[in-house]
Amino acid sequence: MDPFCPWCWAAQPQLRRLQVEFGEGVAITFVIAGLRQRIDDLAFEAIEASAASGMPIDARVFLRDPPSSSQPAGLAIHAVAEQARGTHVAAYVRRLQEAVMLERRRMDSAPALLDAAREVGGLDLDALRVGFGSSAIVESYAADRERAAGLPLPSGRFGDGPAIEGYVAWEAWREAALAAGARPAGEGPLAIEGALRRFGPMATPEVALVCDLAGPRAPAALWQAALEWRVRPRRVAGGELWEAA
Repeated sequence: MDPFCPWCWAAQPQLRRLQVEFGEGVAITFVIAGLRQRIDDLAFEAIEASAASGMPIDARVFLRDPPSSSQPAGLAIHAVAEQARGTHVAAYVRRLQEAVMLERRRMDSAPALLDAAREVGGLDLDALRVGFGSSAIVESYAADRERAAGLPLPSGRFGDGPAIEGYVAWEAWREAALAAGARPAGEGPLAIEGALRRFGPMATPEVALVCDLAGPRAPAALWQAALEWRVRPRRVAGGELWEAA
């Protein structure tokens, strides 16, 4: 994946559902592949990804003063992974995606990337500042890019199974996980407030898949919860980002 890739952002509902359905039976490791096209060519991809997934994206980030490269963000993710694991890395990747796709922030400089780390919390900012430019981080990022060479974004693999290439529906991810030996955790769909407490802010398509609320049921349930002051909507280009009240 790459945090600046619109199709990787579009696949966030599938990743959320994966964590709910399989629990600790599936651990997610991010391989930061880097973009293989110009940043200012991504506006059309952003519109296409949003239309396919329903995930809100503000395509203007790729048209008006776009980021120069996703490489600084890739190096920053590896610097975070060097001092933290699991939820901290996932939270940092998510914060970068929200900053780019929803808030139109460039996220291509050390100050901006450190700001994102500060927003996530729980990270040693001084160590990150040093780590951004270290040779070990550069080598680690280069290894990820080599590992992902030739694969479209996003792609995934469970164990030694075949790769899931490109943006695909949730069912393809589930079938691949089952074929690799993963077993459902038996947790079942989450309630809306429980999902938002677990994952933090989510867009409507994420809530729909995680909570198994197909069609108009997700927006209807979310707005009803908002009327009851149980959730809060934050308006973004193309939709809402929902938070627990």
